[in-house]
Amino acid sequence: MIKSMTGYGKAETNISSGKITVEIKSLNGKNADISIKTSILPKDKEMAVRQMISQSLIRGNIDFFMTYEPNAAENAKEINADLALEYYRQVKDIRNRINSKAFMTTEISILLGQVLRLPDVIDTKKQDIINEENWPLVEKCINDALNHINEFRSREGESLYRDVTSKVNSILGYVDEVEKHEKERIDQIREKIISRFEELKLEPDQSRLEQEMIYYIEKLDINEEKVRLRQHCRYFIDTIENDPHPGKKLGFIAQEMGREINTTGSKANNTDIQKTVVRMKDELEKIKEQSLNIL
Repeated sequence: MIKSMTGYGKAETNISSGKITVEIKSLNGKNADISIKTSILPKDKEMAVRQMISQSLIRGNIDFFMTYEPNAAENAKEINADLALEYYRQVKDIRNRINSKAFMTTEISILLGQVLRLPDVIDTKKQDIINEENWPLVEKCINDALNHINEFRSREGESLYRDVTSKVNSILGYVDEVEKHEKERIDQIREKIISRFEELKLEPDQSRLEQEMIYYIEKLDINEEKVRLRQHCRYFIDTIENDPHPGKKLGFIAQEMGREINTTGSKANNTDIQKTVVRMKDELEKIKEQSLNIL
């Protein structure tokens, strides 16, 4: 069954320091255009992640998000006690030089608050969130998100399949409608030629006239176009049912269908056939639009 290129997948995993969430979104695209939007993924793992995504999703404009939520213990900052005490001693010494009175308890509290804001008192060094130890958990989380987005794409693909094949079958039905007007069209062409001669008050050689009319009618014959259009429609359905990733091929087949429909319209010389051709063109445009989203 075909897949859509539109999809969304999400997965979560817990590591020792917190929770990692992976989200993957995709839209239709000619190739695998992957955008990794995260600051916690190590550079040496980025290529591996890109390969995982491209092998699983094949094509599309793909956005990869990874976020990290630390647990309470990890979120707490470590205070450099020795440095804080040294800052406190120096600030207190300066305060005593300015005013020899002893510090009040409230002043000590204010001073400690100021000391804690001084450089390097609180350790803000960032540790690597993802490392070799927890990478297997993160890798599994990415694969889970890819599985979820593929499930989403498969569900969308089922809907696309029903919609596109119904429109192809509609075109096949319109070809049958065109055939109903074939005899009427030929009779109309004959009548136009004969009435034109009558308007000009000419009496042509009947044998020669018949030959010319046969030649003219053959030039406007649309049997070949109908045969080819039916073949293209059947090939379209066969491709969508048997090719695992038929998106690009379906686009080419739809172009060939369009050529036959346009030629039929240009040769029509009949109002009813031209109306049917317009309906075929309308269905084909919808098929082309939907085919762009098929993987």
